[in-house]
Amino acid sequence: MTDLIPAWIDATLTPVDKLEVHRRGLRHKAVSVFVLEGERVLIQRRAAAKYHTPGLWANTCCTHPHWDEPAADCALRRLREELGIEGLVLRPAEAVEYRADVGGGMTEHEVVEIFVAEAPADLSITPDPAEVSALRWISLRDLLEEVGDAPERFTPWLRIYLQDHRDRIFGRHAGSN
Repeated sequence: MTDLIPAWIDATLTPVDKLEVHRRGLRHKAVSVFVLEGERVLIQRRAAAKYHTPGLWANTCCTHPHWDEPAADCALRRLREELGIEGLVLRPAEAVEYRADVGGGMTEHEVVEIFVAEAPADLSITPDPAEVSALRWISLRDLLEEVGDAPERFTPWLRIYLQDHRDRIFGRHAGSN
């Protein structure tokens, strides 16, 4: 079974295989989630077997919606699939579009709906090792410092979000650095 995602071809939204979308750099729909606990954000290190950007640190989770899948439903699905996280309330934060080289001859040209969720202190997390090699909670201030010191350790989209969209994603926490 192929993994079809919504992409635009000649201005028409069309289901296209995920790998083809990235090889051709087609503009496509995506979802990103940031889970916060107070001043900290949950980030993940992508598994070594991922088809692009393996081993790099990213936001809590991200994915592509299935055809006709609402973005919020997609975000909740991916939290459950990648991290075993359930029961969070999502808040839409921003819709952004970006284009970035993600290596291996692939390009992300995403129209992303970004969601934020506040986690309880006792949040249960059970990551799928095929998706996630490590997790950590980090303050936004420390994350910004690490990205500034070693940007190559972080996914292009996380760097874009932090540089261009930090205030809309993190709200009151964005100015605490």
